[in-house]
Amino acid sequence: MDAAPRDPLSDVLRSIRLAGATLFVVDGAATFAAEAPPARAIAERIMPGVEHVAAYHAVVRGACFCGVVGEAPVRVEAGDVVVFPHGDPHVFSSAPGMRDPVDPRSYVPPAGTPLPFHVRRGEGPPEVQLVCGFLGCDVRPFNPLLASLPRLLKASDRGDRPGGALRTFMEVALEEATGQRPGAESVLARLSELMFVEVLRRHLEALAPDRTGWLAGLRDEHVGRALALLHATPGRAWSLPSLSSAVGLSRSSLADRFTHLVGEPPMQYLARWRMQVAAGRLSSTSDGLAAIAGDVGYGSEAAFNRAFKKLVGVPPATWRRRARAAAP
Repeated sequence: MDAAPRDPLSDVLRSIRLAGATLFVVDGAATFAAEAPPARAIAERIMPGVEHVAAYHAVVRGACFCGVVGEAPVRVEAGDVVVFPHGDPHVFSSAPGMRDPVDPRSYVPPAGTPLPFHVRRGEGPPEVQLVCGFLGCDVRPFNPLLASLPRLLKASDRGDRPGGALRTFMEVALEEATGQRPGAESVLARLSELMFVEVLRRHLEALAPDRTGWLAGLRDEHVGRALALLHATPGRAWSLPSLSSAVGLSRSSLADRFTHLVGEPPMQYLARWRMQVAAGRLSSTSDGLAAIAGDVGYGSEAAFNRAFKKLVGVPPATWRRRARAAAP
């Protein structure tokens, strides 16, 4: 009997250890530009020990333009949330084409500075306000979500969705960012994660029918069910025939559809997902290698060791030791 289908998006978000951190509020004048460096330039100082850092910005007042440096900007206004999933350098400005290269250290608060701290850009009273921060996650051994995301994600809660989740999150974020209440930093970090998940949901809902990628696979009736089953029981002795039978599609049709949407065949995806599950167990538990091997579908510790080293590049014990040494 098949296990109850899982929510693969939640599985991946847990396994990649998504974590949020809200650090600053940007106040922009009528004429302003605020440019952010590549996230990797400041990642170690803002989220030590995190493999990958992305930036997000919630527009809580006014309107401006934003975009990846070197690309055409988009207009944003109060109620919009913008995420740069790949950590690209980007700029917010009162008009398209404006630049303001700054020392990356200006976006890192001095030690002991209460968070969030404020950044002023432009001369005169502020007309635009952004609540800004970062999202950290793992990219190794397997992060199927990150590769499926564009360089800029934008979602909106304006007048079209009264009482929408994004608007609620932003209202709370603004109150916490300006109220100087105890625990604000922790509340804002959790709100960062919630806003990101809501942005992902909106992105998934808006995907064009011809789009491919892991998120497009989630949306597909048969591929989505296949992903849910593989996530529910990664340790099961899955084969293409058993998976195709479970989702009600022929072997060739499932293989073609899965590969077209997700970018790799089902069994290859399963092998990499097993290593992600195993890596999480190695990093966060003291479970023995034999127990982990059995739970992710390997009949012996030796077979698991070989597969892990082949896909990840190092043996499981080495991964565990390094992960614990680098833990944030």
